Amino acid sequence: MTEPDYKPVKIMVVDDEVDLESLICQKFRRQIREGIYDFVFAHNGLEALTKLIEFPEIGIILSDINMPEMDGLTLLMKLKELKNPGLKTVIVSAYGDMENIRTAMNRGAFDFLTKPISFDDLELTINKTMDEIMQVRHSLEEHDQLISIRHDLQTASGIQQAILPKVFPPFPARTDFDIYAAMIAAREVGGDFFDFFMIDNDRLGFVIGDVSGKGVPAAIFMAVSRTLIRATGLKDIPAAECMNYVNKLLCNESVSCMFVTVFYGILNTLTGELEYVNAGHNPPYLITREGLKKVEMTGGIILGYLEDFQYSSGMIKLEPGDRLFLYTDGVTEAFNKQEEVYGDERLKFFLQQVPGNSIEALVKGVLKEVSDHSTGIPQSDDITVLSILFNGRV
Repeated sequence: MTEPDYKPVKIMVVDDEVDLESLICQKFRRQIREGIYDFVFAHNGLEALTKLIEFPEIGIILSDINMPEMDGLTLLMKLKELKNPGLKTVIVSAYGDMENIRTAMNRGAFDFLTKPISFDDLELTINKTMDEIMQVRHSLEEHDQLISIRHDLQTASGIQQAILPKVFPPFPARTDFDIYAAMIAAREVGGDFFDFFMIDNDRLGFVIGDVSGKGVPAAIFMAVSRTLIRATGLKDIPAAECMNYVNKLLCNESVSCMFVTVFYGILNTLTGELEYVNAGHNPPYLITREGLKKVEMTGGIILGYLEDFQYSSGMIKLEPGDRLFLYTDGVTEAFNKQEEVYGDERLKFFLQQVPGNSIEALVKGVLKEVSDHSTGIPQSDDITVLSILFNGRV
């Protein structure tokens, strides 16, 4: 007979017949010697419970029904209270004792054997029970791994949210501009990001990005991209030069052909001049008293794709009261139950209706619009929105 492939599991034999121990050790001496079987013996239910504490690796219990102090049926009830799916009990009783065997099965016995015991039948039953225990233990390990992964993802989500600005207004002493943003990940962690920082007293750097893919790889690439852009932007270099430098770094470090779309801008809060680079991202909207228009593209491609690509910058001038609205494609590509995307036209219509609202109300309003549009449909992509109001200095 071929032995099953498993790690040794202790087998506890619970029987008040003292001769049974020597018979089993004699019958399975080869398996015991080779470490295939490992037996522990107890003579009643109480002793069996003690052995379980002493040997927690016990996986199979072969128990007689009729024993002193605590019989097999009572032992089964106690074992059931342990709620250990990796512990299986095989009941042993007389051939004609079907009523007790039936009670044992109802109380959770995995299988039964009848006396006089056939050792061939016993070996088959042990092997079958071993296989079941191995499957249960494998399932429990997978479950524990999933729980661990979920915990890690929750931790990663907290870390990701922590690196994004979350205090608004971020510069409460400034009246020359205001900024508000939000990111809603489609999974525990996402690939979208936004950031902003003061390069000096008169210039605000800001960025929005969307990494290819989703989940943990996208989140890691997102964190790297955001950190590189911030660190490079704070060096006080032009927007195009910043993108050239970050692109080279991402091309050198990128794995699995990942890339990121980015809109990076530098706003002069004194003059309203905005220098910007669009690296394959959705063009932002400029909301003015005269209406709504898209900010022109600059011919840039995604970051992390072509190392030697040279980015060009664009320039526009904001007037007091003008607002920029930046977003990722999770906004316009959100589906409803009719499989219709939210789309550019809906977004433009909404932005045209709120010329006087605060930027916080604008951002939250767009998020609510998209949420209402997608009611009942799981979010398929990260959603990120950022808006800047330029007031100028009095």
